[in-house]
Amino acid sequence: MSTSAVTTEPLPVPTARRPAAGHRVAVLAYPGMSGFETGIVTEVFGLPRPEFDVDWYDLVLCAERPGPVPLVGGASLHTPYGLAELAAAQTLIVPGVPDVTADPSPELVTALLRAHRRGARIMSICSGAFALAGAGLLDGRRATTHWRYAELLAQRYPRVEVDPDVLYLDDGDLLTSAGSAAGLDLCVHVVRRDHGAAIANAVARRLVIPPHRDGGQAQFVEAPVTTDPDDDRIAASIDWALAHLAEPLTVARLAGQAHMSSRTYLRHFARATGTSPIRWLIDQRVRASLSLLEETDAPVEQIAGAVGFDTPVTYRHHFGRVMLTSPSAYRRAFRTGAATARPA
Repeated sequence: MSTSAVTTEPLPVPTARRPAAGHRVAVLAYPGMSGFETGIVTEVFGLPRPEFDVDWYDLVLCAERPGPVPLVGGASLHTPYGLAELAAAQTLIVPGVPDVTADPSPELVTALLRAHRRGARIMSICSGAFALAGAGLLDGRRATTHWRYAELLAQRYPRVEVDPDVLYLDDGDLLTSAGSAAGLDLCVHVVRRDHGAAIANAVARRLVIPPHRDGGQAQFVEAPVTTDPDDDRIAASIDWALAHLAEPLTVARLAGQAHMSSRTYLRHFARATGTSPIRWLIDQRVRASLSLLEETDAPVEQIAGAVGFDTPVTYRHHFGRVMLTSPSAYRRAFRTGAATARPA
């Protein structure tokens, strides 16, 4: 096929490029990794996004030894990039390790430490936390990993504060996530950090995933599979609640939407979501406020009312619990530059 034929394809394969202002994201490929692990970071950081009109990421796949890297299923990934390129990136991602009972190689540890010393952002997905912990980066820090490995991570690295109940943890320069799919949640969160809520939400829509998933890993721990015809009624009440967040909502009102008693609704809601209706509602209201903080100049008091909190004090309290910061601090950190004076 001629070169001109390739360049005129309607869906061109992204080419290796490094724009002058590009933020380089380096992903560590390892023997035995799955294509899904590669695909997570490629979909978020590797595909060109000209529709956003911002400097997007420059993705490279690296390996401890440049060349072919065997993948699950007999395929092979070939990369010319090694640990030097990994250590030089602005963001490093370790999507897993080949063996959670083995230590990372001294060469990988050196690359991770070098990157950390110069201020790079380092992320892990699933079992990748074992590489970060093995390099000593997680000592005295909070971290998470897949729920199957959480106990082992805590045993092998007792100086790490392992939290097995979250989908991901953002500890500033070190970010860790749970099982592979939770890596998508973390990657979209990073886009939000870098480019704001509007672009993160657009990326999530293209991936057909929610910008935020509620609950923690507990809801995904192995449990007997049941068929509950009442789940549809719970889902319908959730959809209704999302459309009425600014209104006073009680368990009784939500239960009425599901045509259940409050007691029955509480039981079915917990089984379907892993949390309580009020806890879920508070989290949703906090999440709904994020774009208002980022994209408007509305005062916190007005935003609190717009998403259904009775008082600004209540809003600040719950915002701090969910986001581990204050609304004002969040606004300063995630301001998009496109804020307007429109009311919340």
